[in-house]
Amino acid sequence: MTGEESLRPQSLMLTFLGDQVLGRDVCVYSGSVIDVFARAGVGEQATRSTLTRMVNRGLLRRQREGRRMYFGLTGRSAAVLRDGERRVWQTGAVNRHWDGTWTLLGFSLPESWQRQRHDLRSKLTWSGFGPLFNGLWIAPGEVEVSSLVAELGLSAHVKVFRAHADAGMDIGAMIEETWELTELAARYEAFAGRWQPWRTRVPDADEALALRLRLQAEWLQVIRRDPRLPVKHLPDDWPAEQAEKAFRAVHERFTPLARDASERLLDLVPVRPDQA
Repeated sequence: MTGEESLRPQSLMLTFLGDQVLGRDVCVYSGSVIDVFARAGVGEQATRSTLTRMVNRGLLRRQREGRRMYFGLTGRSAAVLRDGERRVWQTGAVNRHWDGTWTLLGFSLPESWQRQRHDLRSKLTWSGFGPLFNGLWIAPGEVEVSSLVAELGLSAHVKVFRAHADAGMDIGAMIEETWELTELAARYEAFAGRWQPWRTRVPDADEALALRLRLQAEWLQVIRRDPRLPVKHLPDDWPAEQAEKAFRAVHERFTPLARDASERLLDLVPVRPDQA
């Protein structure tokens, strides 16, 4: 494939673990991870350093069995993965059921707090907010932000409201002014362009495992950047639905082959009670 989405090894690792480990009470051998990641184009050194970094960040834990080292999930990484699973399979890419509610968040920070302002804006963007005005951000639906704000230590500087637009408001125009729709649409179109050909092609089983890993990680990366704006206020040719259809069709095509490969290639052991 050409023009592949740039994926960090940690994004691939979380996708891999969500696929193979989440909910199964097992740990996976480091050598198995290295083997699968090599097939996905990630070198051994990058894979090993990603595993170490994720252990240090509390996202993975080690379990030694004889001379082999196995890796399992922590409570923190399991929560991240369950959230990703919901986003992909339940929430989806197209918001057809919006009830007209918006979450408004206003903040006023001292001029010298540049780092805090940057961190808040980054977290708000990640949570689906766009800048309505300088210190006033908006997101569709009821977005829970109190924990996000508290984590940054900014609760005293932030006010959150639920709101509805006035009857005369041009919501479509507001959306175009507040979010980068062209950039978001381009991501969906690029994703569909990369993966559509696989709806009619059949990879071998080992290749399917690596391809499905990239497919899922890329799709999650695209939809995580999508604020899930109400589809009735988006352009008529909004490409999210076609991209999602491509994702689901290709995923279904890869899955039996990938499952066969994972049974052959992965060395899994049960989580020891003392390690859980």
